[in-house]
Amino acid sequence: MEFILYLPVLIHIVCLTSNFHLTASDSFSGSITPQCHGDDMSMLLEFQNSFTIASSNPLAPSIPFPRPKVGSWKFDPDNQTSSNCCSWDGIECDEGTGRVMALDLSSSNLFGSINSSSSLFRLVHLQRLNLAFNHFNHSRIPSGFQFLSGLTHLNLSQSFFSGQVPPDIFTLTGMISLDFSGDLLELRSPGLASLAQNSTNLQFLNLDGVDILSPVPETLARLSSLRSLSLSGCRVQGVFPESIFQLPNLENLMLNHNVNLTVHLPAFNSISPLKTLGLLDTRLSGELPNSISNLKSLQGLELDSDNCNLTGSLPDSIENLRSLKSLIIRGCGLSGSIPSSFGSLTQLTYLDLSSNAFSLQNLSSLSWLWKLTNLQTLSLRETSLQGEIPSSIGKLSQLEILDLGDNRLSGLIPAQFLNLSQLERLLLDNNELSGHIPTWLSNMTQLTLINLQFNRLRGPVPVWITQLPNLTSLHLCFNQLNGIEDPDLSKNRSSTRDTVALPKLSSLGLASCNLREFPIFLQNHPNLELLDLNSNNFTEQVPLWMQNIGMHSLRSLNLSHNFLTGFDPSLKTLPWMNLQTFDITSNRFTGPPPRPSRFANLDTYLVPYNKLSGPFPRWICNLTSLVTLDLSFNNLRSSLPECLGNISMSLSVLNLQRNRFSGNIPQMYASGMQLKMIALGHNQLQGQLPRSLANCSMLEFIDLGNNKISDTFPSWLEPLPQLKVLILSHNKFHGVISRPGSLSGFQRLRIIDLSYNMFTGMLPEGYFQTWTSMKVVDPAAEKVTYLQARCRYGFYDFYMILINKGIHMYYPKVSQIFTAIDLSGNMFAGAIPNAIGDLQQLHLLNLSNNFLIGGIPSTIGGLSELESLDLSGNRLSGQIPWELAELNFLSFLNVSSNNLTGSIPRGPQFNTFTKSAFEGNPGLCGDIIYKKCSSPDVAESPAVEQDNSSWFWEIDWKVVLLGYGSGVAIGLVIENAFNSGKQAGLAAVIRRRLQNRQRQSRRIRRN
Repeated sequence: MEFILYLPVLIHIVCLTSNFHLTASDSFSGSITPQCHGDDMSMLLEFQNSFTIASSNPLAPSIPFPRPKVGSWKFDPDNQTSSNCCSWDGIECDEGTGRVMALDLSSSNLFGSINSSSSLFRLVHLQRLNLAFNHFNHSRIPSGFQFLSGLTHLNLSQSFFSGQVPPDIFTLTGMISLDFSGDLLELRSPGLASLAQNSTNLQFLNLDGVDILSPVPETLARLSSLRSLSLSGCRVQGVFPESIFQLPNLENLMLNHNVNLTVHLPAFNSISPLKTLGLLDTRLSGELPNSISNLKSLQGLELDSDNCNLTGSLPDSIENLRSLKSLIIRGCGLSGSIPSSFGSLTQLTYLDLSSNAFSLQNLSSLSWLWKLTNLQTLSLRETSLQGEIPSSIGKLSQLEILDLGDNRLSGLIPAQFLNLSQLERLLLDNNELSGHIPTWLSNMTQLTLINLQFNRLRGPVPVWITQLPNLTSLHLCFNQLNGIEDPDLSKNRSSTRDTVALPKLSSLGLASCNLREFPIFLQNHPNLELLDLNSNNFTEQVPLWMQNIGMHSLRSLNLSHNFLTGFDPSLKTLPWMNLQTFDITSNRFTGPPPRPSRFANLDTYLVPYNKLSGPFPRWICNLTSLVTLDLSFNNLRSSLPECLGNISMSLSVLNLQRNRFSGNIPQMYASGMQLKMIALGHNQLQGQLPRSLANCSMLEFIDLGNNKISDTFPSWLEPLPQLKVLILSHNKFHGVISRPGSLSGFQRLRIIDLSYNMFTGMLPEGYFQTWTSMKVVDPAAEKVTYLQARCRYGFYDFYMILINKGIHMYYPKVSQIFTAIDLSGNMFAGAIPNAIGDLQQLHLLNLSNNFLIGGIPSTIGGLSELESLDLSGNRLSGQIPWELAELNFLSFLNVSSNNLTGSIPRGPQFNTFTKSAFEGNPGLCGDIIYKKCSSPDVAESPAVEQDNSSWFWEIDWKVVLLGYGSGVAIGLVIENAFNSGKQAGLAAVIRRRLQNRQRQSRRIRRN
C-alpha cells in the first residue's frame, strides 16, 4: 500500500525525466541526421573512456530500463554511420552545425566519477544533459558547469553524487529544468535563495531528498515560469510561503516528508493550474478551505501527517474537483461526516480518508461511495464506521486494496466480495465481524494480504486459506477461532501427503487461535519471514522440525504466552540465521536463555516471565545491533558483566528486573546512546549508580527500586531532557536532597518514587518548583499515549509497580499524562511546603511515614487531578483543610497517625472514606469516626496527659525505621540505649515494631 501512496511522486519524477526526451526529440523529428562535428566526437570518446561500464547496473532493480548507451559508441572510418556521433545512442545534434546539443546517458550503467577537467565540459554547445540513474561512486558534482553556458536542462537524479551542489550551476541563467533528486546531496551554501535569484526561467525544479535544512525562501515566488516544484524529504523548515501557491503556472507542488515545515493552505484562486499537491508528513494547520474547489485541474491531493492539525470538516465544495484521481486526507483530525457530494468524484482511483474524527455513521449510509466504480484503492480505516458491510461493496469491481480496519463493523463478511476479482489486499482487522471465515475466499486468487485479526470470527482455521496461490501475508490473530480445520494436519508426521506447500506465504499470524499443536503445514516452509503463534495452548517442547521453517528467511518469531518448556536439547543455538525479533515471554522455559545463531542480526530479545536460570549470558554482549533486551522475571543470577556497556550504543530498552543479579551496575560507555528505559529493580545490586547514565540523553524511564544501592540523591541526572520516570524505592539512598542545580532540573519528570530510603532534611521544595511537567499536561501527550519504545515489529510498553491507594498496583502501561510523587518511608522533617500546590496535574501524592510537622497546606486543595493522598504516620497538626473536600477525583485518603484536630470536612468524596483513614488523631471529630464535635466549627481539643513516657511517642516508629533502613546493628544500639534508661519496657516495644517492619518489607519485596 505504501508504494501506491507515493505513486504520484514517482509519476512526477518520470514526467521530469521524460520532459528531457520530449524536448530533445521534438527539435529533430522528421529531420535528416546531421554530420557530427569532429571536435565533439573526440570529446565524446574521451568521456567514454573515463568510465567503467558495469555489466549490470549496481542500482538495479530501481533503475528504469537500464541500457549501457556509451558501449555502442565506436569510431569506424570505413562505416559512415558509426563515424557520425550524431547517430550514436543518446546523442542529438544541431542540424546546421553538427554540434552536440543533447546528451542523454540516463540508466547507462556508468560507474566512476567526473572531474572538473572532463571533456564533458568542452561540449560548449550542450543544451540538455541527462546523467540520471547511474552510479558516480559517491563523488562530488564537479565544477565546470559554468562552461556550459547554454545549458537549459540538467538531470543528475539518483546518480549517487554526494556533497554540496557546486555554486557554478547557479550561474546558468537559462536553466529551464533542474533535477537533483536523491539522498546524498546538500544545498546549504549557496542555497535555494541563490537558485531563485539567477534561474528566473526555471520551469521544473526537483530537489527531492537533497538536504537543504533551511526555510523555503519567499523569493521562489518570483519564479513566475515555474510549473513543477518538488522539495520532498529535504528537511526544509519554518513556514512555507503562501505566495508560492499563487504562482500562475504552478501545476505540481510536492512538499512531502518535511516534518518541521509548517504549511497553511491559502485561499486558492479560480485560475490556478495546480494538478498535484503533496503535503504528506508536514505540519499542516488551519482549515481545508472551501476555495479548494477552485482547483479545477487538481488530480492528486495528499494530506497526511502525525502533526496534522486541520480543524473543521471536509468541505462539500470538493465535489467540484471533477478531475481528481487521488485523494488522501489521512490522520488530520477532521470532524463532521464524509460529504455525500464525494459521489461526484467519479474519476477517483485512490481514496484514503483514514484516521479522522468523523462522527459515527453506518457504512451502508455511504451510498455515494458505490458510485466510484473506478476506485482501485479505498481506505476508510479508523473513521468511526459501524454496522454491517453492505452488499453494494461488490460494485467496486476495480478495487485492488480495501482497508476498513479499526472501525466498529459487525455482521458477516458479505459474499459480494467475490465481485472484487482484482482485490490484492483485504484489511478488515480491529472490528466486530462474526461468523466463520467464508469458504468463498478460496476463489479470490489475486489476494496477497488478508488481515482479519481482532474480530469475533469463530470456527476452525481453514487450511485452504493458506494455499491461496499469491498469498504472502495472513493475519487471523485474536478472534474466537478454535484450532486448525483438519486435525490430521496438526500432527507431527513425516508423511509428505500431510504437508501443504506454501511457496509464497511470508507473514503468518495465528495468535490466540486456540492451537494445541504447532501447525504441521508449516513444516519445511522455506520462505517464512514472520511467524506469530503467541497466546495459544502449546505445551512441552518446541518440535524439532520447527528449525527448518525459514532457516534463512525467518526474521520474527513470537511464541509468547504459551506453556512451552524449551527447545529440543539437540539445538545448542537457535537455527534461524537472519532472526531479528525473538519473543518467548510468559512460558515455562528452563535452563539458560536460548542463544541465537552467530549470524543473526538480533534487534529484539524478549524472554521475561519464564524459569530461566544460570548467570547473565555473556554472548549478549556480542549483539551489537540489539535494541530491546528483556530478561526480567526469571531466576538468573551473577554479577552484571562490564561488557554489557558494549551494546549500549544501540540499546533502547534494558529490562533485567526481578532476577537475582548482584554486584555493581556496569557503566554505559558509549556516547550518543539510544537508551530510553533501564529497569534493574528487585535484584541484589549494590554500590553507587553509574555516573555514565548522565550520558544517556534519550532516557525516559529509570527503575532501580528494591536493591541495595547506597548513594546520595542523583541530582546529576537533572539535565536529562526526556526523563519522565525515576523509581529508586527500597534502597539505601541517604542524605539531604539539596536544591536543584538549575531552574530546568528534571523538567520532564512526571513520576518519582524515592520511598523507603534514608533521605533526611526538608522535603525537596526546590524540585517542586522545577517539575514543570507535573504542573501542566505535556501537549504531546494529550492523545493518551503511553511510554514505549519502538521495536522492529511493534512497540515495547514500559511498565511499573507503585503503591497507589494503599496497595501495590501494577501498571502494564504507563500513561504519558500520569503523575505521581512517593517520598514515603524516609526521614524527611519540617513542614510540607505550599509549593506542592503548584503541581496541579498530580494524580498521586504519598508523603507518609516521615517526620513532617505543621499543618496540611490548603494549597493541596488546588490539585484538581489528585486521586490518592497519603499523609499518614507523620506529626502533622491543625485542621484538615476544607479545600480537600473540593477534590472531585480523590478516591483514597489516609491522614491517620498524626496530631490533627478539629472536624473532618464533609463532601461527596470525604463521605466515602472509612474510619481507618483518620484513626490515630485523638483530636479529630466527625460523623465518619463516630465522634461528635462540640461545635460544627470548633474542633474538639482533648487534653493529652503528659507523663514520663511521652518522649517515646514523639519519637514514634521512625526510630524503628532508622534501625531498619541502616541495618539491624543500629536498631540494637538504640535498644541498648533505651535499656540503660528508666524506660525498661520500651525496648521490647521497639523490638516488636522492628520485627513488624521487617516482615512488611519482605512482603513488599515478594510482591
